[in-house]
Amino acid sequence: MNEMVRISSQDMVAVALKPLKAGETVSYGAGTVTLKEDIPMGHKAALRDIRKGEAVIKYGFPIGEATEDIPAGAHIHTNNLHTLLKGEQEYEWHPANPEIRKTETVTFRGYPREKTRPGIRNELWILPTVGCVNDVAKALAQRGQKLAGGSVEGVYAFPHPYGCSQLGDDQDNTRKVLADLATHPNAGGVLLLGLGCENSGIDQIKPWMGDYDESRVRFLVCQEAEDELEAGMKLLEELAERMRRDRREDCGADQLVVGLKCGGSDGLSGITANPTIGVFSDLLTGMGGTTILTEVPEMFGAETILMNRCGTEELFRKTVRLINDFKGYFESYHMPVYENPSPGNKAGGITTLEDKALGCTQKSGSSPVKGVLAYAEKVTAPGLNLLSAPGNDLVASTALAVSGAQMVLFSTGRGTPFGCPVPTLKIASNTPLAQKKKNWIDFDAGRLLENRTLEELGAELMETVLKTASGAPARNEENGFHDLAVFKQGVTL
Repeated sequence: MNEMVRISSQDMVAVALKPLKAGETVSYGAGTVTLKEDIPMGHKAALRDIRKGEAVIKYGFPIGEATEDIPAGAHIHTNNLHTLLKGEQEYEWHPANPEIRKTETVTFRGYPREKTRPGIRNELWILPTVGCVNDVAKALAQRGQKLAGGSVEGVYAFPHPYGCSQLGDDQDNTRKVLADLATHPNAGGVLLLGLGCENSGIDQIKPWMGDYDESRVRFLVCQEAEDELEAGMKLLEELAERMRRDRREDCGADQLVVGLKCGGSDGLSGITANPTIGVFSDLLTGMGGTTILTEVPEMFGAETILMNRCGTEELFRKTVRLINDFKGYFESYHMPVYENPSPGNKAGGITTLEDKALGCTQKSGSSPVKGVLAYAEKVTAPGLNLLSAPGNDLVASTALAVSGAQMVLFSTGRGTPFGCPVPTLKIASNTPLAQKKKNWIDFDAGRLLENRTLEELGAELMETVLKTASGAPARNEENGFHDLAVFKQGVTL
C-alpha cells in the first residue's frame, strides 16, 4: 500500500496517508521519495526540488508559491508556502461543457406537502422573530415535548439574537431566513413567535412567506397575549393535531435537496470525504435531484473550476458576482480575503486557502452548475447550485436549510457535533476519526484508503442519505443537537 497519495499527475507534492518519519523512502503510486522531515498524516511533502517563488501544484492547480527553496522530501506547510490570492478580479469564461449523467431514479419515504417538496422529517418548530422571546420559545419547546410521538417527530425551538436593531438588506435577510424556515418541508407545523415591537415582526415576515399552507403555521404576538405560554401551548396542540394525520409515502429522489458543506477539514478531506460527496452529488443530480454547494470564501482559488462548469454565460456572470461580491465584503471591513484556513485546518495539513478551496470544491462532483443563489434565496433549479454564504459552519449549514435543503452532508477531518435545523450527516475523511467519535460521525469515507473505490463509497453514501431521508436519525439528531445561525451583515442599532 502506498504511504502517500499524489492526487494529479501534475502535482509537485504528495499527501501522507499516515504519520511518516524522516529518512523513510515512501511510495506515492508513480514513484518514491525519501523524506527529509517527519510528515504528519494529511500533510504534504515535496516530490522534487522546488525553487523560491515557484508555484506549488496540488490537485493539478497552484496552491501558493514557495517562500524559500524546498528540497525533494521536505515538509511543505505554512513555513515555506504562501497564498497567491488577491482581491476582486476579472474572469474569462472557458466553458467545460460537462453533462449530467442520467441515473435511474430511486425513492425514499417522505412526507408529501401541499405547497413544497416532501419533508424528510415531520417536526414542530418554534421560530422566534426576535431574540427578546428566545426564552419563551425554549420554554414552549420544553412544555411541548409531551406532544412528540407518532407522526410528530420532534418539537424544537430555534433561538437567535436578531430580528430587531437591523437595517436594509441585513434586516431583510433575517426576515427571509425566518420566512423560509417557516415554510420548510421538514416542518410539519410552525409557530412563529413574535414580541410585538420588533422591526422584523410577524406582519413584516408574512409577505416573505409567499403561498404557504395555512393549516401548518400559527402566529403569536406575546405582547398581545395575557399568558403567552398558555396561548402558545394551545397553538402547538392545534398544530400537533394536524400533524398526526401525516404519513410517510414513497417519494422520488428527484424531490431531494441536499446541502454540501465541510468544516474542521484536514489534508485528507479533499482526497476521501469530499470526492465521495462529489460522487453522491453527481448521482443525485443525475436522478433529477438537487445539491447546493456553499461557503463562498472557501471557493477562492478554485472558483474558475466552478465558473467554467456554468452552462450559460448568465450563470457564469452570476458566479463571478458571487465570488467578487464576497471578496468586496471582506475588503469593506479592511480584511484580507485569504485569512483562512483555520488553526485546526492547518494542524490537519491544509496550508493555504487555495489548498482548502481545491479540496472543498471536490464536493460538487463533475456536474454542470445549474443555479446561483443569493443568501436566503430558495432553490428552484434541479441540479448543482451555488449559494452565497460564509464559511462559518453553523451559519453556512443554516443557509443551506433556508434555501431548501432537507438534509446537509458535512465532511470533516477533525470532527464536530453540531446540527443545523435539518439532519446534518457527518462524513469523516479518515477512519481513526470515525472510530474515535462514533457518536458524531455518520459515514466513514476514510475507507477509500483501504482498497474501496470512490464509486462504491458514493453509492453507499447514497444509501445512507436515502435511509436518513426515510427517517433514520442522524447522529446530531440522536444527540438532540439542533441550532440556527443567521448571517449578520450590517450595523446594530
